[in-house]
Amino acid sequence: MKKLLPYFLLLFFPLVSFGQAKNYRALADTAFNRHEYYTAAYYYKHIADGTTDEPKSNVPRSSAVKKINSKKAESNQYIIYRLAESYRLYKDYTDATIWYAQLAKEAPTAQYPLVPLWYGICLQANGKYNEALVQLKQFADNAPDPQYAALAKKEIISCEYALKQLEHPRAVDVSALVFLNKDQGDYALTVNLGRYWFTSSRLVDKDKFYTNRVYSSAILDSTKALATNFNAFDKEGQIEYATSALDGTGTRMYLTRWYKKNGKTVSAIYFSQLINSVWQQPVRLNNTVNAEGYNSKHPFVSADGRRLFFASDRPGGEGGDDIWESNLDDAGQPKTVSNLGGAVNTAYDEQSPYYDQADKVLFFSSNGFTGMGGFDVYRSEGDFGRWSAPVNLGYPVNSSKDDLYYSLDPTNPNKFYLSSARGSDCCLSLFTGQYKFLYISGRVIDCRTNGGMAGARVILKDPDVKMGLAVKVTDAKGDYVFQVKEKLPRYKLEISQKGYFTKVIPAPIVKPGIDTLINPEICLQNYKINVQITIENIYFDFGNAHLRSESFDTLDKLVAIMNDNPKIKIELGSHTDGIGTDAANMKLSQARAEACVDYLLLQGIKSARITARGYGKRMPVAPNKLPNGKDNPAGRQLNRRTTFTVKSAE
Repeated sequence: MKKLLPYFLLLFFPLVSFGQAKNYRALADTAFNRHEYYTAAYYYKHIADGTTDEPKSNVPRSSAVKKINSKKAESNQYIIYRLAESYRLYKDYTDATIWYAQLAKEAPTAQYPLVPLWYGICLQANGKYNEALVQLKQFADNAPDPQYAALAKKEIISCEYALKQLEHPRAVDVSALVFLNKDQGDYALTVNLGRYWFTSSRLVDKDKFYTNRVYSSAILDSTKALATNFNAFDKEGQIEYATSALDGTGTRMYLTRWYKKNGKTVSAIYFSQLINSVWQQPVRLNNTVNAEGYNSKHPFVSADGRRLFFASDRPGGEGGDDIWESNLDDAGQPKTVSNLGGAVNTAYDEQSPYYDQADKVLFFSSNGFTGMGGFDVYRSEGDFGRWSAPVNLGYPVNSSKDDLYYSLDPTNPNKFYLSSARGSDCCLSLFTGQYKFLYISGRVIDCRTNGGMAGARVILKDPDVKMGLAVKVTDAKGDYVFQVKEKLPRYKLEISQKGYFTKVIPAPIVKPGIDTLINPEICLQNYKINVQITIENIYFDFGNAHLRSESFDTLDKLVAIMNDNPKIKIELGSHTDGIGTDAANMKLSQARAEACVDYLLLQGIKSARITARGYGKRMPVAPNKLPNGKDNPAGRQLNRRTTFTVKSAE
């Protein structure tokens, strides 16, 4: 998308020659300090274009001139730094990267210590994750402040996450809504009663300003988008209306309204009703939602008109913008307000909530969790104060740029809408996405015989939900298959059969374009109550009960069995060979059995489910001596063993 300079800014740009750098700097600094970064970049860029070093052959060698040039270099570095900062804060990461790169080569680190951090974050926003990691790690090793060090470490984790996402993208098609997007910002699309509703800052008719308005368009004729006329007169001057949310009847609209005051943005949530086919002038919601002196925005209203989710920087949150919830009365006014809490909100910003009432899933955007870069979309399951840990929707739903305003299509559960800055240096655009259908298949076999196991039960699970999503029974060959929507970030399979240990495994990672997920053969191990099973590869130091580290992998598998089969209780037994007295071998074997039990207890297995028992040399499985009376090393090795026995399975 091309970058456009808002027309109203041109009205205030004086026609000054490049030689008047001092005037430009004063104008640039003033705009920067007022957070008007687009304007600031305009002036700083002209100064930067006009400051070129003279050829070295023309530079006199006197110390006085060197001192002057040093001051000029410092001034140039200041301009470049402010220019890079202006682009970054305006979210033009492409141009910001160019100037940070120049500054990184020329400016002393002590004078501009944050350059590697911001340079790395801009590289990250441009999808150059490996280059970003170089800058971020360099900064993290020498960070001047713990707060910035924490930010660098967070973004390092995010870059590493993004690289994995690019390697294993989700099976989702995401494409731009070209028939609705224009040359400026278009965002916050929802569907209500056969119409698209969205926000756009496009120029209309004789507009001289890029102004955000609420638009609607019939889905069947989506080329004609009409601005909503609220029949409002705004005393504050240029007013922006955006991020509309309609209830199920389509007659009540909640929206964000904002304006500039003393260089700051003032935003609040308003309410409008459709009466006789005319939207009435929006009315500011009461202070329950719009806390005095703070900003509220991005409303979402439930279909029944009873619940309002929104973002606000009001006190009582986790920091920055948080997601809040309010109950509404019959007139649509807020009665209560509550913060969604630390499970959803962070010290950074959470915005654009959307709640799927049917599945009880909250979708929202945040720049406080691990993500691809900027704002990413997350999902959290729950309701009324109980929310699961947010899960990133992954790539390509999310990108290296800001991704916000996720909403579902009411007529197609596999379709969603998204506002994203991908492909742009400035603005959000409208996108739609479609989750693909996939197949998870595999074969269950007997670990001992390697034969296919008919009649095994396979449950498809979401790890965050206790109940299964679907159940299959293996056929005569032991095969199973699930058709799934690529909507969840991950699946797990729970496989069980009577007389066998249940096994829980993750489903494999999906790549777009692959229609079938093929699991490797999964074997189940059978057992019988009170029948010992020998555990291979358990090692102790000679003559004592010190458990060697080579044994940990085997014991970890036993921990997995215990976790996958939470009802079983087992006995861990230890056996010795025939050398030594009976008393000594009983003592040694008991200590070794207890060492194995202790390892399982450290992994979280409850003590009530495990007992330790030493058998000494009383239960050999092979002769300790040959028929001729000589020593039988091979037999003694078989007798030195660890066993586990299922004592009960209910």
